[in-house]
Amino acid sequence: MKSVATITMNPAIDVSTSVDRMTPVHKLRCANAQHDPGGGGINVARIVQKLGGDVTAVYPLGGATGQLLRRMVENEGIRGATFEVRDETRLSFTVLESETGDEYRFVLPGPPLSVPEWQQGIEELKRLADRPGILVMSGSLPPGVPDDFYARVARMAKDRGTKVVLDTSGPALSAALQEGMYLIKPNLRELRELTGQALMDEKSWVEACRALVDTGQAEVVALTLGDQGALLVSRDAAVRARALPIEPVSTVGAGDSFLGAMVWALAAGQELADAFRYGVAAGSAALITPGTELCHLDDVERLYGQVIVQSI
Repeated sequence: MKSVATITMNPAIDVSTSVDRMTPVHKLRCANAQHDPGGGGINVARIVQKLGGDVTAVYPLGGATGQLLRRMVENEGIRGATFEVRDETRLSFTVLESETGDEYRFVLPGPPLSVPEWQQGIEELKRLADRPGILVMSGSLPPGVPDDFYARVARMAKDRGTKVVLDTSGPALSAALQEGMYLIKPNLRELRELTGQALMDEKSWVEACRALVDTGQAEVVALTLGDQGALLVSRDAAVRARALPIEPVSTVGAGDSFLGAMVWALAAGQELADAFRYGVAAGSAALITPGTELCHLDDVERLYGQVIVQSI
């Protein structure tokens, strides 16, 4: 099993709760809140750990919220390579409206990082005792961190023989792709923003993903399609898995669960198509957990057998 490292420059403590109905002005009496460690790379690390992988999470800590985040990550048995920053780690929260089943997600901005602070993230990666076989760069970049941060990290990691996986959006995604990734995991909205195309059908999805592969921007593109399933494109194949017939409880964490399970399977030496199936199973399993809770191992194993992957 290859070791995995993740880097999360904009971590959070995710808070989830519910109310009967969202209404303006009035005080809204909430149900008990659930607190989970969050941020893309931390969530990926949590899934790799759940599935039995070897993972280290690199992330900044700020203030009392940051120290609470560190304890929450450690309580899940995840090794951390952390570094201190001046301002407080952010909170994000999700509110379920019980009467309608609608979910409202409030994402606060992260603390701005100074140049020495964001450079410390790269230094922590360099100092890892074991060079990871796979590095996952996931999540948004907070204010102060340059758009090409992930490109810089990828360059360093690839020089050391590490495969680099990326899950981000906007300018950070565009800049990183110029460096060339092993695997990227956009959703359909992110792919549309990246390409500037409408991408309204399967043929256009495959063509857009294939263009990223052919131009060397990514060896593998795993495109998540929400209730339409997911698509995987590499130089040798294009396959699709339809969505499983699941009534979602919450969509929070589905993308991170998908990527975490896929990375775990790749680190375990499984074939790309099998890793893709695990990703779809884990993303589907996350839909049946409430709030900001991620997928459960028994659900992943149960749903894996139901995932059908077809060549396009």
